[in-house]
Amino acid sequence: MRLNCIINGAAVSVDIDADARLIDVLRDALALTGTKEGCAEGECGACTVLIDGLAVNSCLVLAAQVEGRSLLTIEGLASGDGANALQRNFIERGAIQCGFCTPGMLMSATALLMRVQQPSREEIRRALAGNLCRCTGYEPIIEAVAAAADEMAGPA
Repeated sequence: MRLNCIINGAAVSVDIDADARLIDVLRDALALTGTKEGCAEGECGACTVLIDGLAVNSCLVLAAQVEGRSLLTIEGLASGDGANALQRNFIERGAIQCGFCTPGMLMSATALLMRVQQPSREEIRRALAGNLCRCTGYEPIIEAVAAAADEMAGPA
């Protein structure tokens, strides 16, 4: 079947198998390999992408379900000038170690910041609850999201 959607702001049309998972289409057919597959069961969050602004585990979504919809992957976060505020804060605050969970964490945090301009630490924790990290201990990640939110909000 033919899949037509918007990915990272660009129209995409690709032939897929009707039972293809979104993560496989992104990684294999479209070479968008920033999205990582961890558990293949929707438990780790490494494969998180945004569909119409909502964070979803791409390992659990059939690619056919995104027909006509808008997707954002980790590759779509950076601006023309490089890393966005969230990505910069992850780097500056040591929220990245092995990096495997980082794309999913960034995508879940992006979905939160699209909905809530100044999230509380508890809102950040809840937004990241579906993302597992074995390296950082979560506190640097929470700090990075909070700092990015402050930076994006501008002067008080």
